[in-house]
Amino acid sequence: MEEIQLIEAVERYIRGEMKTDERVYFEQLRKTNPEVDQMVVEHTLFIHQMNEVGELRKFKSTLNEVHTDLAEKGLINSDRLKGNAKVVYLWKKYKRVAAIAASIAGITTLIISLLVWSLSPKIESSQVKQLVKEVNGLKNKDRELDNKIKDVDNKSEKKVILNPTYRYNGTGFMIDSKGYLVTNAHVVRNATTVVVQNKKGENFNTRVVFTDFAKDLVILKIEDDSFKNLTSIPYGISKSSSDLAESIYTLGYPRNDEMVYGQGYLSAKTGLNGDSINCQITIAANPGNSGGPVLNHNGEVIGILSTRQVSADGVVFAIQSKYIYSVLNDLKKFDTSMKVKTPAVSSLKGMDRTQQVKKIEDYVFMVKVN
Repeated sequence: MEEIQLIEAVERYIRGEMKTDERVYFEQLRKTNPEVDQMVVEHTLFIHQMNEVGELRKFKSTLNEVHTDLAEKGLINSDRLKGNAKVVYLWKKYKRVAAIAASIAGITTLIISLLVWSLSPKIESSQVKQLVKEVNGLKNKDRELDNKIKDVDNKSEKKVILNPTYRYNGTGFMIDSKGYLVTNAHVVRNATTVVVQNKKGENFNTRVVFTDFAKDLVILKIEDDSFKNLTSIPYGISKSSSDLAESIYTLGYPRNDEMVYGQGYLSAKTGLNGDSINCQITIAANPGNSGGPVLNHNGEVIGILSTRQVSADGVVFAIQSKYIYSVLNDLKKFDTSMKVKTPAVSSLKGMDRTQQVKKIEDYVFMVKVN
């Protein structure tokens, strides 16, 4: 495969644009060719970092502009800009126009000066020195004024505490008690910020650590001073495929007010059109369930609920849990310091379903975005 074609294939794979048979072939190629696998990992990290930096800069810039504009219009309870700070605001608002005007003025002045110099009689050396001295003095004053504007700009910047409006978009669950969660990549796609909410209604800020759009999985990390590490996760995360007709259940947030329990069975070991990443389950599910855990009777996570088939009631697809380990392995290739300790063994085996759910509830979160 030519290098350019390979790069295009990698980008299509990362964006999830491959057909099922193409993706199966490409994943086999990743397993047999370390160079292709490394290229996928590097491209995924690059795209993730670029998107993260771009969105953060855009958000900060928009936030500052909106706050300043609202303050100037008197629409929010905030000190209006005065004195030098007012100059900074107007400078930022019209600096592009000012820069163009200044450039035109500078060029015009230079041309006129050259014409005057060429037509004027010769100036004495002492006069030239005095003129240079005055010009340098003006430059120094201009530099001092610029520094004052920057100083006022820095002092006038204040932290703005806003209460953004979030929409609940799905479900996530803990894979490491230190605050690492997994959910579907489509749940947080194009989100500016992501927060998770526990069953008590407490919200925690999170950071997107790693995204794999091809597998529709994303790893989140709770980064909030109010969050305290949980005790050992009670459920295990299975590395193997489940049996056909196996009894399963799930917990999630299809509504924005409370956790909902559902139960069903594994109806197919593959997804739509033989998709090997997913399995098919028969269970009642709604969009808010996306990213929730699918567990077996032993309290082992066997999948991550992903999508449902619109044309058939109760037909739902779940990403097989073994791909959580695959995504974490890709993450380690980027950042060796990232230590995510997943629960391999379930402590829920032998308990009845009600007791299992009570122990799991604290580890399942609503995922909200804006």
